[in-house]
Amino acid sequence: MNYQIEYPNTSNLFFDWENPRLAEFGIKEDTEDAEIFSVLWENMALEEIVISIVAHGFFTTEPLIALRNENIVLEGNRRLAAVRIVLDPDLVDKKLDDEVLQRINPQLISELQTLPVIYVDDRKEAWRFIGFKHINGPTQWNSFAKAQYISRIRKKFDIPLKEIAFQVGDTHKTVQKLYEGIMVIEQAENQKLFSREDIKKGRLYFSHLYTALQYDGFRTFLQISNPELELDNPIPGEKSEELQEFLTWLYGSKKTDIDPIIKTQNPDLRKLESIVKNHEALAAIRANQPLDFAYELSRPRSRIFEDSLYAAQRDVQKAWSYVNEGYKGDEHLLSVSSSLVDRAYDLFDKMKSIRQDIHSMDKKRRREDDAI
Repeated sequence: MNYQIEYPNTSNLFFDWENPRLAEFGIKEDTEDAEIFSVLWENMALEEIVISIVAHGFFTTEPLIALRNENIVLEGNRRLAAVRIVLDPDLVDKKLDDEVLQRINPQLISELQTLPVIYVDDRKEAWRFIGFKHINGPTQWNSFAKAQYISRIRKKFDIPLKEIAFQVGDTHKTVQKLYEGIMVIEQAENQKLFSREDIKKGRLYFSHLYTALQYDGFRTFLQISNPELELDNPIPGEKSEELQEFLTWLYGSKKTDIDPIIKTQNPDLRKLESIVKNHEALAAIRANQPLDFAYELSRPRSRIFEDSLYAAQRDVQKAWSYVNEGYKGDEHLLSVSSSLVDRAYDLFDKMKSIRQDIHSMDKKRRREDDAI
């Protein structure tokens, strides 16, 4: 972008309620400035920018970008908010540090009465620069903000995802998966299957969703369309019930007092994927059984046996390494150890018997093959 920098009055510049970072926290067109300040202060490290401006002034080498006719700041909402707080520290409930307040002098206040701004005539004129800076550039947004911005550019300006990826310097696959994730959210909200305001934990962990949508098990469960199609509604209508429960598993619901079953992305997402591929395990999770219980049902019995055997070996070795300092002569623990020995012998005898049976069957099969 090669535009002339202008210096309008700071008081004439306005926040952009469509900014993806603000939209993530429910900021809308009618949201009061006081709430916007609160959101920025609590969630977006606004205090650090305030301190930087007080210490060094506003860097004119990085101007704001704004719509000419409306003075809406498309790029630089955090910096605008920080400047306004320096000019009026009472805008935020949490008071600035005394040392910071003491450094706010008349000269700084005078300098901040105007700010460097590059004006554009419409949003389309600025999207490439803003997209590069915040999607793959030096000041990246979080994944949900990126997805919202990609979605807006794709829909509002009818620009293919491949072109968006090229212009912002990111890979097509990354842009594609973010777009697919936001489309699933928007589809569910439009169909009244889900609401961001109903999330049990209060914040949308968007990476849970777009990561899950890369797993074959979830794609089959939801019958999600090929991402190359770039559909607004990637989940077929007959899978609405599955979409609703899938998002509830990820994010919970305040309205129905359901906690999300995904506590950490790894390994919980892989466990849930295994569950949705198994009818018995899926029935268990739908009956509100714990994630680990349902996951156990989804696993092959041979794998469960093998993992349990190795786990038992590790635990016994661990107990042995602590026996000198850990065992104080308790009779009950001695009884537990004795029971463990008995069970281990029973297990060994059973495994030995099974192995002999298998060998006998193999010999019989080979004799039958030789006879033929």
